[in-house]
Amino acid sequence: MTATAPAAEATVRKSSPGTARGPRRRTGRLRRVGLPYLLLLPALLLELLVHLVPMVIGIVMSFKELTQFYIRDWSTAPWAGLDNYSVSVDFDAPVGKALLHSFLVTVAFTVLSVGLCWLIGTAAAVFMQDTFRGRGLLRALFLVPYALPVYAAVITWVFMFQHDNGLVNHVLHDQLGLTDKPSFWLIGDNSFVALLTVSVWKGWPFAFLIVMAGLQNIPRELYEAAALDGAGMVQQLRRITLPSLRLVNQVLVLVLFLWTFNDFNTPYVLFGKSAPEAADLISVHIYQASFVTWNFGTGSAMSVLLLLFLLVVTGVYLALTSRGRRTAQ
Repeated sequence: MTATAPAAEATVRKSSPGTARGPRRRTGRLRRVGLPYLLLLPALLLELLVHLVPMVIGIVMSFKELTQFYIRDWSTAPWAGLDNYSVSVDFDAPVGKALLHSFLVTVAFTVLSVGLCWLIGTAAAVFMQDTFRGRGLLRALFLVPYALPVYAAVITWVFMFQHDNGLVNHVLHDQLGLTDKPSFWLIGDNSFVALLTVSVWKGWPFAFLIVMAGLQNIPRELYEAAALDGAGMVQQLRRITLPSLRLVNQVLVLVLFLWTFNDFNTPYVLFGKSAPEAADLISVHIYQASFVTWNFGTGSAMSVLLLLFLLVVTGVYLALTSRGRRTAQ
C-alpha cells in the first residue's frame, strides 16, 4: 500500500490539466498580446525613417552654418550655435522682418481659410440632411475638389486666374461688369484673394464630409421633439446640432489648422518659387530661404521655430478643449 501511493500521486500530477495547460496558456497569451505590436513594427520603423530621422537631421542642421559651400558633405559645416535662430527672430533685420511678415500673412490666411471651410462645409452638411431628389449626385459633386489631385486642381485655377484670357476676369469683367478692368490675380494684393479662394475651394469638402458623418450620430427624435415644442431651424441648429458636433468640430478645426498652416503645394503650384508679398506663406518662405538663397542652416532654424509654434498652439488648443469637455460634463 505504501509503495503504490507515491506512484498514484505522481500519476495524478502528470494527468492534472492545470499543470500541463499552464505554460501553454501563458505562451498563447503572450502571442495574443505581442502579435499586434509585431504587426505594427514595420509601420513604426517606416515612420521613424520617413519622419523622425529627417526631423532630427533638420534640427542638427539648424545649428550649423550650412550653405552651398558645404552641401556636398553637410556634416563638415561649422557649428553656428544659436546664430541661425537669432537671425531668424531679429525682427529689425531684413531676414527676421521678412519672416515676421510671412508669419502674419500665414496666420491671417489660416484663420480665414479654416473659418470659411468650416462654415461652408457645415452649411452644406446640414442642408444635405434633408431628403430630396438628386441628393446622392450632389454629395458626389461636393467631394470632387477634395478628390482631385492637388496639382491638377491648382493648375486649373492658374489658367482661370490668367489676366487676358482667364475665366475669372471673363465672368467678373466682361459678363458681370463688376470690375473696371481685368485684374491681376497672381501678382500684387489680389494674390492673397486668389490663394484664399483656391484653399477654401479645395478644403471645404473635407469639412463637409466630417460634419456630415457627425450628423449621422444625432438622433432624429431630438429634432422631432424640438419641432413639436416650436423650435425653428435656427434654434435647432444652436441647441441641438452645434452642441452635438462639439467633439467633431474640435478635431476638424485642429486638422484644418495644421493642414492650412503647413500648406506648401497650393501656393507653390499657384505662384511658383517666388510668391507675391501679399501671399508669402511661411512654408514657401522657408523654401525660398533654404533652396533659393542656399542658406540651409537658416531655413532649418525657421522650420524648427515653425514646429515649436505648431506644437505650442496644438498643446494649448487641446488643453482648452479638454477643459471645456470636463466643464460640460
